[in-house]
Amino acid sequence: MSAAPQIAYSACPHDCPSTCALEVEVLSPEKVGRLRGAKDNSYTDGVICAKVARYAERVHHPDRLMRPLRRTGAKGSGEFAPVGWDDALDEVAEAFLKAEQKHGSETIWPYFYAGTMGLVMRDGINRLRHAKKYSGQHSTVCTALAFAGFIAGTGKLAGADPREMAVSDLVIIWGTNPVNTQVNVMTHAIKARKNRGAKIVAIDAYRNATCDQADMAIIVRPGTDGALACAVMHVLFRDGHANWDYLEKYTDCPRELEAHLKDKTPQWAEAITGVPAEEIETFATMIGNTPRSFFRLGYGFTRNRNGAINMHAASCIPAVTGAWLNEGGGAFHNNGAIYHWDKSLIEGQDVRDPSVRVFDQARIGAVLMGDKSDLGDGPPVTGLLIQNTNPMMIAPDLNQVHPGFAREDLFTCVHEQFMTETAKMADIVLPATMFLEHDDVYQGGGHQHILLGPKIIEAPGECRSNHDVIVGLAKRLGAEHPGFDMTPWELIDHTLKVSGWPDVETLKTSRWIDVQPDFETAHYLNGFANPDGKFRFKPDWSAPRPHGFGPDGAPASMPRLPDHWNGIEEATEAMPFRLATSPARNYLNSSFTETPTSIKREQRPKAKIHPQDAADLGVADGDKVRLGNERGTVLLHAELFDGLRRGVVIVESIWPNHAFEEGIGINALTGADPGAPVGGACYHDSRIWVKAA
Repeated sequence: MSAAPQIAYSACPHDCPSTCALEVEVLSPEKVGRLRGAKDNSYTDGVICAKVARYAERVHHPDRLMRPLRRTGAKGSGEFAPVGWDDALDEVAEAFLKAEQKHGSETIWPYFYAGTMGLVMRDGINRLRHAKKYSGQHSTVCTALAFAGFIAGTGKLAGADPREMAVSDLVIIWGTNPVNTQVNVMTHAIKARKNRGAKIVAIDAYRNATCDQADMAIIVRPGTDGALACAVMHVLFRDGHANWDYLEKYTDCPRELEAHLKDKTPQWAEAITGVPAEEIETFATMIGNTPRSFFRLGYGFTRNRNGAINMHAASCIPAVTGAWLNEGGGAFHNNGAIYHWDKSLIEGQDVRDPSVRVFDQARIGAVLMGDKSDLGDGPPVTGLLIQNTNPMMIAPDLNQVHPGFAREDLFTCVHEQFMTETAKMADIVLPATMFLEHDDVYQGGGHQHILLGPKIIEAPGECRSNHDVIVGLAKRLGAEHPGFDMTPWELIDHTLKVSGWPDVETLKTSRWIDVQPDFETAHYLNGFANPDGKFRFKPDWSAPRPHGFGPDGAPASMPRLPDHWNGIEEATEAMPFRLATSPARNYLNSSFTETPTSIKREQRPKAKIHPQDAADLGVADGDKVRLGNERGTVLLHAELFDGLRRGVVIVESIWPNHAFEEGIGINALTGADPGAPVGGACYHDSRIWVKAA
């Protein structure tokens, strides 16, 4: 009889607000078995998503990169030869130094995102950036629009304790599909239903797995959530559900808001959203009659050009009813502000030069293609160092991104776990560790824990961590900073202590630290985080930073009060459909697209089309269809689906480009023009035509 596997503890590193506390079966010093959610963590509560539970598929995948590689064939050919680590790092440093001598330091762009959410391994690349004065990055592919919209009202990126969903009487899950993307939201919402008879309402652009579990599903046209929110508030004011004592004490201009909403009727909203007026009336009455209404506001409905406006409008509803007064009431989007990190040593903020140019991450295609509106007076980008992201697949406007990476004068180093489509375009590919193979510390965006993720198993082959690569390059590039001489443990310990938290030894013992603020603080009962202590129905849209990254005319063109702002790519006669690229259940951005079980369960890329639209197009279920707009075209299969509004197409993503018959993925159709007020990728905001293929 074999012994039970040893259990080790970690935290899920992926780009998901749940940041689950994990129990890991360790089968040997190099091998893991099943992963489970930690039962004694009050947010994870023993539950994790299926794709992470079977993480051994990723860690022990036969296609993992194991050795440094040098390109021997044409870019994108996949032709590489093994090279030693010293030679590989020497080549990268030599190429960057030559480029720097010719064009200046801003010709190098360290490019990264959230393939890991660990503070050391994700953010350490910025230390090299700042020490060398390489071009900066405004990270816009995920949170820019959502954060700006939520902070516009509250003044701070924090909200009610998300565990309070379990003691709510009405949980409104708006613009997120947690069954696919953050399963713990459903854990707490279903507790409320089981223990209190609470109702769950899901609001989304299509009937997804979360809608199927909800008591009420409201399906809106993409980019119209602001109109729905305004109509709900109209009913609340009209029918006496506004909490005037709360409004007068805690909000900036409630009488002006009430007057503004006089004509924002459910009938007005129906024409914009497609949601029947009687459905809006029912939903608003539920809110008005339920003091413990908890608004769990997601990212999906902000990935439109008017996304910040939509987020702000939805967040205004609990301020109208005073739901913030109650446990199980109020709103939550992300808890980023409660951690008050000082990441100066990790990121090298002490050597940052504010005069160095900064690029919009989502516009990597335009940057690489030399768009002067992005480059300014600076040099072209001739060197890329890429960690934790796969822009050849996930960036908007792939028809610019792909030729940008193919430039012969561009030297690219990619540090990766698999031979991604971005890695195939590299000159040097470096093999990366996975989270169980290095030390790091994490924060829960969707909850309130600082979590430790220690090294549990040995890395296979010659894989090295992000920190090791950054340190190795720094030495060769002549970059100086104390952080380059520290271990990950030392960086974690320093960062914890200077941020006001217990040291790393304490965290090792406790595994996580619950940093949830007290009820009064979390519910803003001592005042919101604006100078006057008021929730802002009329925000200052010029306040969010960094400036200069929004569309022309913003923020002056943005509505001053909650509204439907028709700044989206509205359908036209030539392009009569609206496309949203919502997350698939078994993938996470471009992660897990290599694991056999995920591929088997997702099957193939599909375009969800309303049956009546399909009939008009002469398309049957399973037929090939071509989607297109002025940016490009994509060929895939139709799936007839009545869980969306007519004129809407959903393609659950993100599939690799090679999964599409013509080798180009869905982001060929998404635009890289920014959302307001400070930029942000608009993945769910594309107008398209659809044709039978």
